Amino acid sequence: MPEARETKSLAVLIDADNTSAKHAQAIFDEIVKLGEANVRRIYGDFSGSRLSGWNKAIQSLAILQHQQRSNSKGKNASDIALVIDAMDLMYKRTLDGVVLVSSDSDFTRLAQRLREEGLEVYGFGERKAVEAFRNACNRFIYVENLTEAGTDKDSGEENTGKGTERPSKAVKIIATAIEGSDDDGWANLSDVGKRILALVPDFDPRSYGCRNLSTLVEESGGFEISKGSSGAVRIRRKLAARRGSAAGKRSRA
Repeated sequence: MPEARETKSLAVLIDADNTSAKHAQAIFDEIVKLGEANVRRIYGDFSGSRLSGWNKAIQSLAILQHQQRSNSKGKNASDIALVIDAMDLMYKRTLDGVVLVSSDSDFTRLAQRLREEGLEVYGFGERKAVEAFRNACNRFIYVENLTEAGTDKDSGEENTGKGTERPSKAVKIIATAIEGSDDDGWANLSDVGKRILALVPDFDPRSYGCRNLSTLVEESGGFEISKGSSGAVRIRRKLAARRGSAAGKRSRA
């Protein structure tokens, strides 16, 4: 297992056949929050015009292009090349994590194998990605959230996007992550965020139209919030919800 570093060293492996070039810049902007993309590779058959949309991104983002000609219809040599490179990188043990950019469920076992060796695995793909692949990653980020959010080019203001769910839909997930907190029901927001991702790797406040977890907790309407002088934020279920939960546990007992 690689030694711990302040900034994680990441390999970004892109399945060009399964990812639109329009998401490229937003993906790399998000990766900066996760670590440093020291390895940048993209796989596909670039001999025709089908993947020509990637040309600009490959140049501007300094991505190493791996040409994999499709010699047989229905066979994806690009996927095999990506997996081989991922395994080679894993055995070199110079990385902290791997970013798999694809919505293809075929990479589920690859994600599992990389994690078995102690590497962090971040998936970037569309909402159509199957649950097994999403859950095989430490964290899975929807590319739609990146392009729906971001910065409005006209106003220069941050735009969180519309989201696909109402904030109230997140109450159950957040409440589950709070369970086991102190006797008064309070939990540090940062700890809650970590627990949520352990439970639901594709959880993202932007899916609920919120820029971060703190905003989502406020917008959901299901929690009390306490902000300390040091800036630390704690949350707990509202009193009525806590009483209801306690009563339910007693009745089951």
